[in-house]
Amino acid sequence: MKKLIFVVGAGKGLGNGVAEKFAQENFQVVLISRSEKNLAAYKKDFAEKNISVETQAADVANFENFAKTFENLVEKFGTPDVLFYNVGITSPADENISVQELIDHYVADVAGAFNCVKLLDTKDFSDKHGAILITGGGLAIKPYAEYLPLSMDKAALRAMVQALTPVLNEKGIYIGTVQVTGVIGSNEKFAPKNIANEFWKLYDKRDTNEIIY
Repeated sequence: MKKLIFVVGAGKGLGNGVAEKFAQENFQVVLISRSEKNLAAYKKDFAEKNISVETQAADVANFENFAKTFENLVEKFGTPDVLFYNVGITSPADENISVQELIDHYVADVAGAFNCVKLLDTKDFSDKHGAILITGGGLAIKPYAEYLPLSMDKAALRAMVQALTPVLNEKGIYIGTVQVTGVIGSNEKFAPKNIANEFWKLYDKRDTNEIIY
């Protein structure tokens, strides 16, 4: 019987790269993203690789609606074995960024991830020894002013993973992050398929909650 992964933040880069890796490891894949149009294109791309995926449009920034959608997905497909959170607003910000823009970034990048953690803090997920995998970034370690919101958010995600690791481990739940220290897709090292392999290592070995890559 196949295991199940929910990919929150599907996309042509790392999101779909991780989805493909887990599909190759005999996982059923559910892709989640805001755009139904993009999801249809991704499903077609996967079909061309003989990989069957399910899709669901949802906005992580709308916590209540996302929670309802998530519950519907669990009812339809079952509790996932893995959730991969890959949402991030990666565009640079100028020095005139407003407080509201900073908040909007945080809502998607960090609060959306925490909402997913809360939704998976269940007996079913614990019984499955489920795993939550989160895309981190080198900006959490070496921040830059021109990427201030993303730097702050990646640092917050890193803190969340570190803080929640012992709490979730007591319940049998694993949480881990790969700190991606370069631009995804910029060279062979940072090709999505290679970063996806690092996420697989996190899930498979569970001997650390962080890989700096």
